[in-house]
Amino acid sequence: MFDDRSPIYQQIADQIKEDVVSGVLREDEQVMSTNQYASFYRINPATAAKGFQLLTDEGILYKKRGIGMFVSAEARQTLLAQRRERFFEEVVDRMLAEAAKIGVPIEEIIGRIEQAKGREDV
Repeated sequence: MFDDRSPIYQQIADQIKEDVVSGVLREDEQVMSTNQYASFYRINPATAAKGFQLLTDEGILYKKRGIGMFVSAEARQTLLAQRRERFFEEVVDRMLAEAAKIGVPIEEIIGRIEQAKGREDV
């Protein structure tokens, strides 16, 4: 599951975020404890705890004392908003900058998007 692209704790946080966005984990659903997570993936419990702490700091998870960690009610909407913003920054803004460099008018881009929208494979 883990690779060398980023620290394991970050990959843990990213996977849980993906599970929330995709609906695998729903609001107010309990997630595995850090010890269960560490045992299942054979990692140090402190590493798992660090990933969970990131998610807690971001408001994606919350702790019920003595019970465990749960997905917050606003987690999915927060993550979707972050992804939309990242999409515009990384895809749309870069596309528009490149189009301006090569002289593609925005009307042509809009026309292409409208054509693609009409196809079922998009």
